[in-house]
Amino acid sequence: MALSGEILAALRFDLRVDHRGPIHRGPRHRAFRQAVAARDRLNFLAAILLGTLTIPLHARENQTPQQPSSAPPASQPAAVVTTVTIEPDHVTLTPGESRQFTGTVAGTGTFSAALKWSVNGVNGGNASLGTISSSGLYVTPYPTPPAVTLTATSTADPAKSASATITFAAPPVAIGPALLVDPAAPAHPISPLIYGMNSWRLSDPRHEAPKVAEAVRLPLDRWGGDGYTRYNYKLDVSNLGEDWFFEIAPNTNTKYPDTSEFNSQVIDDRAVGAKTLLSVPVIGWVAKSRTRASSFSVAKYGPQQKTDPNWPDFGNGIKTDGTKITNNDPNDTCMPVDESWTSDWVKYLVGRFGNAASGGVSIYALDNEPTWWDKMHRDVHPLPFTYDEVTNNGLKVAKAIKAADPTAEVSGPVIDFWLTYFYSKKDIAWFQEHWQDPRGGPIDRMSHGNVPLIDYYLRAFKAAQDADPQHTRFLDYLDLHTYFAAYDAGLKPAGTSVQQRAVLDSTRVFWDPTYTDPRFRNPDNYMEPLAPQMIPRMRKWVAADYPGTKTAITEYNWGAPEHISGAVAQADILGIFGREGLDLGALWGPPDLNTPLMFAFRIFRNYDGNGAGFGDTSLRATSADQGKLSIYAARRAADRAVTVVVINKTFGDLRADLPLQHFKAKGPAKVYQYSGADLTQIRALSAVRPSSSGKKDRASVLKDQLFPAMSITLVAIPGK
Repeated sequence: MALSGEILAALRFDLRVDHRGPIHRGPRHRAFRQAVAARDRLNFLAAILLGTLTIPLHARENQTPQQPSSAPPASQPAAVVTTVTIEPDHVTLTPGESRQFTGTVAGTGTFSAALKWSVNGVNGGNASLGTISSSGLYVTPYPTPPAVTLTATSTADPAKSASATITFAAPPVAIGPALLVDPAAPAHPISPLIYGMNSWRLSDPRHEAPKVAEAVRLPLDRWGGDGYTRYNYKLDVSNLGEDWFFEIAPNTNTKYPDTSEFNSQVIDDRAVGAKTLLSVPVIGWVAKSRTRASSFSVAKYGPQQKTDPNWPDFGNGIKTDGTKITNNDPNDTCMPVDESWTSDWVKYLVGRFGNAASGGVSIYALDNEPTWWDKMHRDVHPLPFTYDEVTNNGLKVAKAIKAADPTAEVSGPVIDFWLTYFYSKKDIAWFQEHWQDPRGGPIDRMSHGNVPLIDYYLRAFKAAQDADPQHTRFLDYLDLHTYFAAYDAGLKPAGTSVQQRAVLDSTRVFWDPTYTDPRFRNPDNYMEPLAPQMIPRMRKWVAADYPGTKTAITEYNWGAPEHISGAVAQADILGIFGREGLDLGALWGPPDLNTPLMFAFRIFRNYDGNGAGFGDTSLRATSADQGKLSIYAARRAADRAVTVVVINKTFGDLRADLPLQHFKAKGPAKVYQYSGADLTQIRALSAVRPSSSGKKDRASVLKDQLFPAMSITLVAIPGK
């Protein structure tokens, strides 16, 4: 069954359409819905292969075919639809609740009883109005409008319809799960680098970038992504790969390299006090000129399915018959490079900005998402990546970085796909080709001692350090990407209330041993569910294979930046990062100023607008139900205050006491809150005076605190 599971993995693998291009994301977004449909079709096929789906063909074979009647047809009355009715015709629902409606079509003669359902005139409804299924099951949205009109229309006679009115009411305030904070329990530091972002200044139509960085006291800024894998620092240009017709699209800069796009980011990062993380090439190619060009010229390689609307000679590398062009010359737009290229780049940056210790570029990442090199960069890298390529070439580049700037840090392998934490892409491709007889595979992993990829990678870097006369550490961070939100919600607007709940629940992927998801199976037995527990898993890998290596998640996104659910999910993730001891995090797709997603960062970094933030030493904080009320606590070194963040992840208000063991409050607690009641600001609430159980008992409690539906509350309790 393990091999069948790998078949399923292989079937799914080739369907993924990575829609997170760093600059030009349009084509991948447009392809996403088609990819989902394709995935569903192959999941159906995989179910047949695995024996989990039976198609009862015999039922039809055993049926006796009906003989045509020889009697003349009786005359039938004309089909006329007279009325459509809905039951119930009025109902009051709470957010997230569902209700079955029944539509009935009456008339004379033989007619279709089918109905088309709509909400406020929108067929099937939507995330803002609520959704209605073809069978009449309505699911309320969050947040809710005052009321909606549900309409059932006869498909036989669209002039006949009926409507029902749905009004909404908030659920009654409920008692929330028990909370507890214990400042005396063992604690650990929270790295400020977990609050990082990717290219916060890249897209800035409102010229708000400096305000964004200031608003969150941005600690780290990553430069990376598919569009930068082949960046040529000398010419300030890159090949954009499959994101945009494999083009070199030079900017208008004429003062490169000193005022290049990347150098400008370093300058801006230094101005706001953020560390810079730079991705450098391991793939072995960079753009070779500033001449606008495409790797798949129509004039050179023939007609293609798509071309750049503005440059008809620039194709997508797919012939009109649907096959890929495989005979292109990679030197058309790019040139080969090795570790000496990176060495020269680092030396240049040290000369321009100083070394890492003196404020220069702090961290160098070993390229970006090799899982997709044979897709995104197939014009220069048509074959799937291997163990040796990512490990050995990555190690060469890492050594060059450390030689050029011994004070800099290095992160890798920057892998983003669950199965390629354990196998190379070559292995996955092998399974696709040999699914009928997979004996002898996976060939790449087996040729490397059957050691899972991340384990092998870490062991190789440890061996290199052990063999180095100066005992130089060549890898400082285990660097992964985790686009693991439910419903593939990353970089999308908020979904239905059902989807919102699932997305909020999926933050458990980072820590919870009881959380499983059909997408994440045991890589050695795909029929077996496996809790990802990403941060504990990363720490376990490090402890076993290369102790002392730090952990980094340099791309993630849970979507809904415009919606309170996106803010709630993001705040939960930041709390998890701190509690679980992640060393570095960087959100992909930095939010605009004054959007809900931005306020999630502000709660932790600048909740009062004057620089006050969540503490820097994580404290033990527990909730009897983390799925309803998440809680995170930390002590702030500057004033010894205990800061607590409580996140209500439900659609209803909850009340709960907030007790602090072994802690005597030294004054009223300040309370700040962000919720759907006001998406434009974090509101300062009235101070709350904690009660205590006596002079001898060092304990405080904030009694009967109200945590509104879908809200983030920060409480700062003074201490000493």
